[in-house]
Amino acid sequence: MAKKVKKAVILLSGGLDSATTLAIAREFKFACFALTFRYGQKHSVEVKSAYAVAKALGAAGHKIIDIAPGAFSGSALTDSLIKVPLDRKIDSSKIPITYVPARNTIFLSYALAFAESIGAFDIFIGVNATDYSGYPDCRPEYIKAFEKMANLATAAAVQKKGKFKINTPIIKMSKAQIIKIGIWLGVDYSLTHSCYNPAKTGRPCGRCDSCRLRLKGFAQAGFEDPLNYAKR
Repeated sequence: MAKKVKKAVILLSGGLDSATTLAIAREFKFACFALTFRYGQKHSVEVKSAYAVAKALGAAGHKIIDIAPGAFSGSALTDSLIKVPLDRKIDSSKIPITYVPARNTIFLSYALAFAESIGAFDIFIGVNATDYSGYPDCRPEYIKAFEKMANLATAAAVQKKGKFKINTPIIKMSKAQIIKIGIWLGVDYSLTHSCYNPAKTGRPCGRCDSCRLRLKGFAQAGFEDPLNYAKR
């Protein structure tokens, strides 16, 4: 009798971290169902990248979910009146203006609902607490708390059908380590998009926090970033 393949839900933004996380879940032999969100983000070109990454890495399914623009305010990533910081000194002890209120909580809630509906008990998210910009919903204690809530709030867990696990395989890795593992797993980083402040053509700026952390990671890993930046 053929062994049943386990399912997993992967939060896939189209960026470097989430693409690597999808590749890791695939390496663990999960049937990977990707979720991507359009939520009024200025860098919505990442949705196109997520589609390309999901296809290239052989996701078993890929859903793009629309959240009404305006649901997230007060962030430089969603508010047209707030500029994305450029060339700033990155200080992870302070929460930056690119923080999107409760974003990971909302995304994980969608992932949890989807996972329960398809009989999956593993959710993968590419949060990172090493080379990051100071977001509170990327910390290990936050993930642990959400996982506890997931197993209290779902019929599948309460009825002992399974236990939900929020997998964070890159949470303690440096950006360089993430890139090295991704390349080893066959991730095509030319398909990904990380920039918070892209040009209308989608070209990354090279000056926002996300671009600078990515470029630093590639340099430390000893590889050339395949993206065409406006400034390196």
